[in-house]
Amino acid sequence: MATGSNIRTYFDGTWHDGDIPVMRAADHGMWLGSNVFDGARFAHGLTPDLDRHCARVNASAEALMVTPSVTTDDMVEIVQEGLKAYASDAAVYIRPMYWAIEGGMSAIVPKEGGATGFAISLEEIPMAPPEHSATITRTRFRRPVLEDAVVNAKAACLYPNNARMLAEAKSKGFTNALVADALGNVAEAATANAFAVKDGEVFTPVPNGTFLAGITRARHIENLRADGFTVHECVLSFEDFHDADEVFLSGNMMKVTPVTAFDDTNYQIGPVTRRVREMYWDWAASA
Repeated sequence: MATGSNIRTYFDGTWHDGDIPVMRAADHGMWLGSNVFDGARFAHGLTPDLDRHCARVNASAEALMVTPSVTTDDMVEIVQEGLKAYASDAAVYIRPMYWAIEGGMSAIVPKEGGATGFAISLEEIPMAPPEHSATITRTRFRRPVLEDAVVNAKAACLYPNNARMLAEAKSKGFTNALVADALGNVAEAATANAFAVKDGEVFTPVPNGTFLAGITRARHIENLRADGFTVHECVLSFEDFHDADEVFLSGNMMKVTPVTAFDDTNYQIGPVTRRVREMYWDWAASA
């Protein structure tokens, strides 16, 4: 079942209206999980960092031993062509995807240089309104390490673990989870990267190989530093987040999501969080 509406699908070299079938039962990606994807956004007539998202899906495919078949430049061009069918004020989620078709050694490993499935899904999903916020809680589930899982890829096989985190958070009455790495330090939220603000300075977990340091996360850090803020990428504890003046989440889907509660700690939607959102769309309009 689709998340959004007004779906278009690029498959087999052309755009199709609707959510069409693209995968077969015997495809390696169907029964052995060799699927990767990325997500970009079309909003306010803009496609911020679309090229980086397209490049990352190719890197994710390689990390999962799937052969990428479309260059970054070609992928950007295909997406831009598909977006012409949408109104200029539409908000569209852009999802390029690869999956292996053929198996190699003992079928488990994708065949080296083998055929690869490729599709792009476009679907209208509204951007969150400015007053939208999240509440977060801790979860017993943790982020894996590279020795356990392909954490260096945006791979579909990682997301059942995130789903467990979200399900646990929602069962406790919260909308998202703040997640630990293998050592018990904060890694990210279940669906986004996490930032804390204390005394006007910004803190975010240092990338340590357990989570994808997002493209939007990097853009926020760059914008903040250019605006004169001090940004620390460092080891952070859950207590650091409880002690924060502001907390916000960063992800492609909604760009900036203020956090108003972490378990029994409450926050206001503060000036730094509002400034991060303002700077992001100012940058996107000028890029």
